[in-house]
Formats: sequence, C-alpha cells, structure tokens
Amino acid sequence: MTTANGLFNFIGGLKGAGKGPLPSMLQQYVELRDEVEERLPGAILLFQCGDFFETFGEDAERLSRLLGITLTHKTSKDFSTPMAGVPIRAKDQHVERLLAAGVKVAIAEQMELPGSGLVDRKVTDLFTPGTLTEERLLGADENYLASVATGDGYALALLDVSTGEFKCAVFGTRGALYDELARHRAREVLLAPEFEENAALLSDFRAKFPVMISKGSFDEAACEAELRSTFGAIPESLATSALVRACGSILAYTRSTQHGRLDMVTRVVRYEPGASLHLSDAALRALEVFQANSAGGSTLLSALAHTRTAGGKRRLRAWLRSPLLDEASIQGRLDAVEALVRAPDLRDGIRALLYRAHDLERLAARVASQRVLPKEVAALARTLELLPELDALLEGQGGLLGQVRARLTALPDVVAIIRAALVDNPPIRLGEGGLIREGFSAELDALRDEALTGRAWMADLEARERERTGLPIKVAYNSVFGYYLEVSQAHAHKVPSDYRQVATLKDRARFTRPDVRERERDIARCESAAERLEFEVFGELRAALANHVELLSAAAGALSELDVLSTLAEVAFSRGWNRPATSSGEVRLVQARHPVVELALREAFVPNDAVMNASRRMLVLTGPNMAGKSTYLRTVVLCALLHQIGSFVPVDEAELPLFDAIHTRIGANDDLAGGRSTFMVEMSELAAILHSATSKSLVILDEVGRGTSTLDGLAIAQAALEHLHGVGAFTLFATHYFELTRLEGELPGLVNLHVAAQEEARGLTFYHQVLEGAAKSSYGVEVAKIAGLPGSVTTRAAALLASLTAKSEGGDGELARELASLDLARLTPMEALGLLHAWQKKLSS
Repeated sequence: MTTANGLFNFIGGLKGAGKGPLPSMLQQYVELRDEVEERLPGAILLFQCGDFFETFGEDAERLSRLLGITLTHKTSKDFSTPMAGVPIRAKDQHVERLLAAGVKVAIAEQMELPGSGLVDRKVTDLFTPGTLTEERLLGADENYLASVATGDGYALALLDVSTGEFKCAVFGTRGALYDELARHRAREVLLAPEFEENAALLSDFRAKFPVMISKGSFDEAACEAELRSTFGAIPESLATSALVRACGSILAYTRSTQHGRLDMVTRVVRYEPGASLHLSDAALRALEVFQANSAGGSTLLSALAHTRTAGGKRRLRAWLRSPLLDEASIQGRLDAVEALVRAPDLRDGIRALLYRAHDLERLAARVASQRVLPKEVAALARTLELLPELDALLEGQGGLLGQVRARLTALPDVVAIIRAALVDNPPIRLGEGGLIREGFSAELDALRDEALTGRAWMADLEARERERTGLPIKVAYNSVFGYYLEVSQAHAHKVPSDYRQVATLKDRARFTRPDVRERERDIARCESAAERLEFEVFGELRAALANHVELLSAAAGALSELDVLSTLAEVAFSRGWNRPATSSGEVRLVQARHPVVELALREAFVPNDAVMNASRRMLVLTGPNMAGKSTYLRTVVLCALLHQIGSFVPVDEAELPLFDAIHTRIGANDDLAGGRSTFMVEMSELAAILHSATSKSLVILDEVGRGTSTLDGLAIAQAALEHLHGVGAFTLFATHYFELTRLEGELPGLVNLHVAAQEEARGLTFYHQVLEGAAKSSYGVEVAKIAGLPGSVTTRAAALLASLTAKSEGGDGELARELASLDLARLTPMEALGLLHAWQKKLSS
C-alpha cells in the first residue's frame, strides 16, 4: 500500500502530506500508477474522472507542458496537488500527440457508474509507439517495434503487433543493422544492455535513430521461457543466443502492453538479408523511393500507390524494400501483371471489389487477440462477403493468380454467424446496447421484451394518470430521481394519496409511487441483465471467430498480393509501361522514362535509351547542371528496381539482368550532429559502395569528389572509377570533371555520354537528350545566369573563365604537350633537370 509519504515523493507538489491519510481517489490513483510504472516505466497515467481523464502531480506538470493545457490544483483540507486533464471525447488526439512527443500513455477507466462510494477503476490500455493495435491511432503503413541484441553478429527482431508480422535476421556489421532498421522505419526500439552500457555506442545509435528507445528484458533464460510460452517451443531458426534474446525480449515487452495476450503472433520468420536485392537506406533516400528529398516532392511509392487496401499499400512497400533475386519469382509476378494488363474487365472487376474491402490483416490480428470491436466484426463480414466474387473473377487463372485464388477462402459459415448475431449497424463500443440481433438469443430477447413492456407501461402512465386524476400530470425521468410524476404547485395539494413527494421546486412538485419504483427497478434489472448478456454473447462470437484466424490471415495476405498485382497492372496499362525481359548480362532500355518525373512533366518529358554490356560496362555522363544527368541515372536504376519487384517498366522495350545490389551516391548531405561534414558523409557512402559492389551490382555515382579541392576530388573520382572497373560493376557516373573523359581510351568498357545542350542567342537551351561522346562544356556560367546571379557577377565570371582557359591551354596545356612528346628512354638526367627548371619558370611567370 502506498503511503502518504510515498504519494508526496511521487507528486512532488503535494502540500500537507503528513496531516492525514490520502483521499481515497488519490490513493487509488497512486496504486494504479505504481502498477503502470512496473509494467511500463515512464508512462503518463490518464485517470478517468467522469467526463475527463485527469493526471496529478508530476504527471500533471508533464501533461501541461507537452500538450499546452492549463495546470490547476486539486485541493482539500490536508492536500493540494497539481492537476491537468483532457476530455474523454478528445482522448485519441491527445494520446497521438503524447506518443509523437515520445511519451508512453496508460489509460485507467471507470469500471462502474458513479455512486456513493469510490468508483472502481482499472488500467485498460497501455500505449507505446511500437505496440499500437487500435486502428484509430494507426496509419496505413507498417508499425514496427524493433529489438536489437549482440552476440554472433547483430540480431534484429521486428514485430508489427497490429498485423502479427514477426521476423528476425542477423547482420555481420553494425552498418548493415542500421541500414535494415532505417529501411523498416521502426517506431520504437528495445536495446540490449550491451548497447545501454556503452555510452559511445548508445550515442551513435541515438544520433542515427531519433525514435523512442525503451527498456526490455534481455535475460536469455527469461527470453527462452517467453518463446516457449508463445510458440510452445523455441523455434529452430533462432539458432543463436542473440536471436533468442532479441525475439524473446520483443515478445515479453509487447505482451506487457497487451494485457498478456499475444494470440495474433503465430510464428516468427527468420529471413536472410542477402536473399533480396540489397538497397541501402542511402540508396532508398537518394532514389526517393519512400521519402521525397524536397518539400512537396513525389516518391516512387506515391507514383505506384494506387492500391485499394491498406494491406496492399503495406505489401507494395515491402516489395519495394526487398526486390527479388529469384528469376522464377520475378517471372511469376510479371506473368500475373501481364495477364491483368491484357484483361481490363478482370482488372477493373478486381479493383472495384478491393475498393470495398477493409484492412483484413489488422482485422485478423484483432480477431486473434479477441479484442475486435463490434464495428470491426461487421467490417470483417463485409470483406469476407467479397471473397466469393473474387473467386469467381479469378476462375481459370493459372500461375500466381491461381495461387492467390486458392488462398481466398470464402468462410461462408463465419459470415453467416456474424450476420445472424450482429445488427446491421452495430455500435462502436461494447456496453452501448443494441448490438445483438433480435432472434439470435432467446434469453436476450426475453429480457428486452420485459424491459420494453416496462417502458411501454411508463409511456402510458402519463395518459392514465391524467385521466384518473383530472390533473395536468407530466411523467419524466432524470438520473437523480429516476422516473417521477410532476405537477405545478397550484395542483400539488390535489394529487392522490398514493403519491409520495420526492422534490419541491419553485413552481413544481415531483412525486413517485411504489408501483412506479417497482416498475423502474424491473426495467433497470432487465436492461442491466441484457447488457451483460450482450457482452457474453459477443464474447462467444469473438471466441468463435478466433478459431478461423489462420484462414483469415491467409486470405488477408492473398488480398494484399492481389491488390499490388492489379495496381501494377493498372499503372502499366494507363501509362504505357512494358514488360521487361531478363537478360544474362545486358541493360537495354529503349525510350526509358523516369516513373516519377514523367508524371509531373507529362508529354514534355524527353525519354532516352540506355545500353550497358560487356563493351559498355561504365558510362561517364557529362553536361551542364539542370540538363537531366541525374534524371537519366535514376531512370536506369528505377527501371532495374521495378523489374526486380516484378513490375512492368516505363520503356518501349527493356532487357535487364538480375542485379544483386543497387548502390547510389547522389547529392550533398551532412551529419553535423554526428560530427561529419558533407564531404565526410560523401566519402563514407562511397567507401561502403566500393567495399560491397560486385560484378552483379548496379552503381550510380553523381558528382563524386566535388566536396573537396579540384585536384583531390578529381583524384578520388578517377580512383573510384578504376576500382569499380576492376570489380566489373555496372556503373553510371555523372561528373563535371572533364579530365575523366580521357579514360574512355584507357579503361576498356568505359564509354562517354553527354546530355545535349546548345548555347544560343537567347541563352542556353537544354535538350535533355543523352548522346554518345563527351560534352563540350559544363556551361556553368550560363546556368548561373539562368539561376539569376547578378549580371556583374556572371560577366566577371565569364571573363575569368576565358582567362583561366587560355592559361590552361597556353601554359599548362603546352607543358602537357611537351611532356607527351618526350622520348624518355633517350633523355639524360641533366636534360631532364633542365626541362624541369624551364617548366618551373613558365609556371611561375
């Protein structure tokens, strides 16, 4: 039992704590808060008091600061403590704000109607960013909780409790672990003690992942017990101590927030990071796959995301995050997309039905945990009713579409019991009444009939009493007096003798009668019993639905997959995309377009060809800024990415090999919080590429080396090109270093390309056409004019450029020609010294 001093220590601002026992409500609050602190340390407890959720003491002060609400005080003779609260009707929006601010939230609700004594309250909900299951608090995307432990490598567990998806992997390096965490955008992370105890490691982690870091239990024995409790045994795939600890801790933490229930988690899948095309977080950001690099910009996901269901959008994200390496799987998806492209009626029919479907993945998870609400059960029935129609549409389809059809189990018995049990438009929450359909439960019908008879008796009472007494009697009800008979004061002395007065107002008097009170008690008894019975009947329905979770989950997965396939087909059909062929080692794109930029420019977009093979393994692209170099690079890479998720691509024709990884180094980003300049970030990303690229990798490098001096940058850029040439990676390299174009004759397979531009009387014209050969100029001064630099600056820049060019051609260029003409085999040491002396004088003049 918490003492007054204990309350004083918690509340902080409490006054007079030693003068007597705590008020009973504050005592209850502190006891519940102690319970919350044990289960979810650091959480704010929202404590229901009538129509508000209140907080006290330090929690009140935190809530006031975080939400910007007024801080008041609860006072009595012996106590005063800070108090702040939010209306019940606005709970969800305030919970969202608290979670976004990195604060966990506990809810304690009243379990009974207020009476003369202390109202019973219990902790009903625990909210953390990574363990949300309530649809009203969730977005459509995945909502991952992550857990990280070390041992034989870095073990990562990822759980989306809203769908039951649970997977894990082991990574050899911290960088690979960080990449995977970033790609999955975990909302909350549990870190093993070895992270917490290493200040430098923890600081590095916090700098890279500004998400909520929570404390989990990583004791190996406890984690093993958790795994056995959840799955019956420790899964064989969890072969290392680190995996056991990561997976066990995430289950234990989630169980503590779900009141001990984890029925939605039925299996854990261990995946191999190398089983899909490698896309680093840097590559995903550079290619703007999920997040635009500029405010209001578009992404590849947004260009494709015409999915009809929330589950379909999540599945599309997963496909983009982990493109395939297996050719048979890619061809299976491409076959399905092509079948839907060629059959517009089938495609339109599928998409029209999916538009009416609810989020079956999350519904199945809530059914499994038996926390599904009446409205959600009705949504489940509506979604299941679509399955027979989808089955009929897919009849006769083979391949992947046939496999999807086989998983769309209709479950007519489930639909029938839901329709029989629930009214057509059930209430949102339990306890509101009017939930179970008439005729489903004879006992419930009898209670309702009895209550209805009582209400009918009450409804007729006014007319009967007016006729019996001849007085203008009114029958009414309120929560204080219940049912009562009311007359004006002028008629109060005329009421019958069986009337008993219960209230006197200024101009009216209120009465009751024994039979009215008895009938009122009967109505309340029947309605209360009916409410309890409705809850029991709905509980039985929940339990019955939970028996079908496995089939519901399979159908949910099939719906999501069908949604993505039909979406890719719709995009391909509406935008003129075509099916790519898989080649053994050649990139051939005819009239390729950038899938996102094309949407913005429409007909103004200029398509380009791209050819890469054994004799064109490296493409060095030069030309002015704004001419389209980066767009060209991204076009090739995005076509490769789309191919390996099983999508058609924005081309007239395409042949593409299967790449093992896509590496990118684009743009200028710093990490000042981590102590890294723009150039250091660039070099770190380049280092990661050079260490991991293989002959099956696709590499795009844009302006490597521009963050340092010209000579340093040029040297680094050339050395990187030479390294990738040695590796044999498919490489596209955009640069302003014209010195690199001479490598075309020195490195076999390196080819120069340029983006066409022409300096004309009205200024510089961009043609956005990629042609063979090196560009004549970078047109930097001309681009500066277009950007709006003052005329005096661009005029001076043009003059300086001419002077520097002349010097280079007349001085440095002459020296270069002299050096190239020397016969070194016949040159004596004295002659060499003489030449060096002469050249030095020329350079210093």
